[in-house]
Amino acid sequence: MTVLRLVIAVLAACIVFGQSQVAHGGHFRVGTWKTAQTIQPFFYRDHLAAGDTVEVFAFTNPADQKTALLAGSLDMTGTTVAHAIQSAVMGQPVVVVAALCHKASALVVRSDGPVRIIADLRGKRIGYVPGTMHEILLRETLEAAGLSPTQDVTLVRIDFFDMATALAQGAIDAFLSGEPFPSVAVAQGYGRILSYPYYDGAVGTINAALLVTRAMIERQPAAVQRLVNAHAGATEALRQDRDRWLARAESFGTPRAVLDQAAGNIELAWAIDAEFIGRARALGKRMQALGIIDRQPDYDKLFDLRFVGSVDLRPRSEQVRGGGEGR
Repeated sequence: MTVLRLVIAVLAACIVFGQSQVAHGGHFRVGTWKTAQTIQPFFYRDHLAAGDTVEVFAFTNPADQKTALLAGSLDMTGTTVAHAIQSAVMGQPVVVVAALCHKASALVVRSDGPVRIIADLRGKRIGYVPGTMHEILLRETLEAAGLSPTQDVTLVRIDFFDMATALAQGAIDAFLSGEPFPSVAVAQGYGRILSYPYYDGAVGTINAALLVTRAMIERQPAAVQRLVNAHAGATEALRQDRDRWLARAESFGTPRAVLDQAAGNIELAWAIDAEFIGRARALGKRMQALGIIDRQPDYDKLFDLRFVGSVDLRPRSEQVRGGGEGR
């Protein structure tokens, strides 16, 4: 073998070894919001299989989270079911592998304002985040009251974390958002809950879920399973320990008294099943009727039930890291 061939062989071996180290490193990058209803990833390290580690990245809207996932900067991320449906319609290779939360929405108006019923929102400025369940809830609520979301009100795009401030400062007249921001507005005196605008029985209270890419499922199914295991374990633990759940949520900057009020409007979740997918299909039909999407996605490709169906809730010391196909 010539010197040149030897150098090439050594470099190739180093590259393969380096890729193997990355693939089997057991370090996961997960995106979520810093809210009480999307808090579970901050507890994954307590529930991952021995040897696995996690780094959690906080975002303020689902579009940025999904973009980071598709760019390869995240291994898993939270998103709303509505945004997952939109992404699938656009042909993006995302897959829902677990639920994240249910409920957690409210329509808020100024406490000193004239709005008493939904119809009073005519001519008002309403804060929302595009591509979220809250946008769908808002559009559905307005249309049910005979108001056009495009002609009778002004929809103002504002990140979740800025909505309460915008309402307090008079930049908007109302907003539809997730907790704790509705409860913050009420607690601080400038907001009033106009409604908890959940759908009828067809869609129910589904809200947010966890996404991975199709490529990760194909190449690293054991890694996906360990993440879903950790998510299920964290969710169950927080359901059983309200104080620990809300204490960590308080560290995000929301007073405990506000969280105690908001908690009644939040349901942490991990399981998805045929009924959940049925509700998502009903949601997709509502979205198409509202003109948010122009066709339905392939729900069989968008949802993968294998991982929640194989959840292992044993203590992490008893779990064995999956082997050879990936992390």
